[in-house]
Amino acid sequence: MKGWRGLAVGAAALAVAVAGCGTSTDKGSGNSGESKTLTVWLMDGSAPTTLTEALNKEFQDSHPGVTVKYEIQKWTGIQEKLTTALTSNTPPDVIELGNTQTAKFAAEETLLDLSGDVSNLNGNEWLGGLKDSLTWDGKQYGMPFYAANRTVIYRTDLFQAAGITDTPKSRDEWVAAIEKLKTANAADPEFQSLYLPGQSWYALLSFIWDEGGDVAKAQGSAWAGALNTPEAKAGLDFYKKLVDTSATKAPKDVDEATPQQFEVFAKGKVGMMIGLPWELGSAVKADPTLKDKTAAFPIPSKTSGKTAPVFLGGSNLAIPAGSKNQDLAKEYLKLLSSAKYQDQLAEGGAVPGTSKDTAKLATSPLGKALAASAPNGKVTPTTPAWAAVEAGQNPLKDMLTAYLTGAKSLDQATGDANAALSKTLGG
Repeated sequence: MKGWRGLAVGAAALAVAVAGCGTSTDKGSGNSGESKTLTVWLMDGSAPTTLTEALNKEFQDSHPGVTVKYEIQKWTGIQEKLTTALTSNTPPDVIELGNTQTAKFAAEETLLDLSGDVSNLNGNEWLGGLKDSLTWDGKQYGMPFYAANRTVIYRTDLFQAAGITDTPKSRDEWVAAIEKLKTANAADPEFQSLYLPGQSWYALLSFIWDEGGDVAKAQGSAWAGALNTPEAKAGLDFYKKLVDTSATKAPKDVDEATPQQFEVFAKGKVGMMIGLPWELGSAVKADPTLKDKTAAFPIPSKTSGKTAPVFLGGSNLAIPAGSKNQDLAKEYLKLLSSAKYQDQLAEGGAVPGTSKDTAKLATSPLGKALAASAPNGKVTPTTPAWAAVEAGQNPLKDMLTAYLTGAKSLDQATGDANAALSKTLGG
């Protein structure tokens, strides 16, 4: 998934440079004294400048004769640029990939298999969901960089005025809070206790996963839809319960980007939204008074005291199979995976990719909610075919709109979406 930190938490993305990486033809251990260049691409807005400057300086100081060529890339068009770079004779040495892009390049055999290097990259500290996004055909094709996930962002002043004394710890308590907010603000016809667009399918994933379901299941080397199961239907039904209970005015045929939900939240007529850290940051930028009257809590589970599974969006780091400096690139990743730099990522507001220590993240209400949710995070199916689901006529979005508007029954909506999803994943 692209640009999570760049959007608000400022997450880093090590991007791939199409420019040449060095003139040597060995594996680039850096011990021969020969001058070498290690090309590293980071995505725009991903890692804090203080982190990358310190990282590159430390790496160069400990590898005499090696120069880090650090280049920042834009997310727009990056998949096409990576495709060209990874098949060239002079690919970069370290790249960042969105975690839903990794399987595509791994399947094309343009990434280096790092299965034997996981222990050197702090592998025992990787979050399970992030590790899954790196796994293709039983092998590991990179290391996690950072992640972010959705939380329930809310107005503390409105909660207090409605008599809500504690944040919801279960789905039932969440629904009760929605009803209290609606009652307390009944005199305002524009008020929405929860703003929830009809096609916010990343939020839907949490409810499906919380019920024990999934959107798709692996069948050998192929994938097929799993939306017509009782568990998936229960997740969709809870989504409708939130929409109906809150009486949200959000359109049912678009997602959270149309309009940007932070813009609606910033107008002051919304009690809660299910959003990303950058969305809260953007809302506060639009209305600075929100800074001191907003907080967040994890998306609650149906089981009291637990958090619902959340989609972990973010980035992975990989080494192109054609890199001329593979050993140096591994050492660079090893340094970045250390606690020193993972703590800096957490301080910047991201869920660190190779450290389960989120103490530096949990210093604010939003960071605390992110930290609590992340261990229960998951990713979409790890298959190259998934990109077509998100880029095309997304069956999950169609399913949501059809069911919420009453155009289709629950069984019809899930059945049609499941058939469309299976066709895309199988094609």
